[in-house]
Amino acid sequence: MPTRNNLRGAQAVRVVRNLTENPLRILMLEDSDADAELIVQELQRSRMTIMTGRVDSAEKFTAALHSFTPDVVLSDHALAQFDSRAAMDILRVQRPTIPFIVIAGALTGGQSVAIIRAGAEDLILKPYLGRLPTAITDALTIRRPLRQLTHRQVEVLRLVAEGHRTRDIAHRLGLSVKTVESHRGEIMKRLRVHDVVSLVRYAIRVGLIPTTLGVAEGLPPVLTMNEPLPTSLFHEVDR
Repeated sequence: MPTRNNLRGAQAVRVVRNLTENPLRILMLEDSDADAELIVQELQRSRMTIMTGRVDSAEKFTAALHSFTPDVVLSDHALAQFDSRAAMDILRVQRPTIPFIVIAGALTGGQSVAIIRAGAEDLILKPYLGRLPTAITDALTIRRPLRQLTHRQVEVLRLVAEGHRTRDIAHRLGLSVKTVESHRGEIMKRLRVHDVVSLVRYAIRVGLIPTTLGVAEGLPPVLTMNEPLPTSLFHEVDR
């Protein structure tokens, strides 16, 4: 049977043990007991081994990103005093490599587009929760190359994707221009890409920057969520 306890009073935690060795740590931003239960039941049916934490405010969400250290965030679109867009802004600062999946009851087409452009990995309507296990697996797979980057390299990748010049990045991070160039070269090597456009496309694909920022900074229109990424990014994943 699942067990419950508290992490610093911030969220309830449930562990569901099944086939895999290490539990997947899933943080739910959800204020409905019934909806949270449906999400857990769907993940149980998929035979994932999971540990779930649940929060319902900006303060608890921020704290849980550090105390619970999730692998994935599942968020309702609108809570009483918080929403998914605000949560994505916090996540991008605190834990930028974690996938963020929005689970909503009903949204307009405009709202759906805005959520994806803001950096959400996926948007799943509550009547179609059967898509959730696959969405989680896909989100983790596309981000696997990020594990090869240091925290500093992720910062450089984000700033490059935002369109900042090398000298500006060096000033922001307190580094030399040569060090930033070295980081950028190592990032490209570890991600197995050969040009800055591919770096930017990947950064947008994994939500390091919103797609709207790329457009605002004058980046090329190839930076769309649905366009395929270079196959070299999946070299390590497929091995």
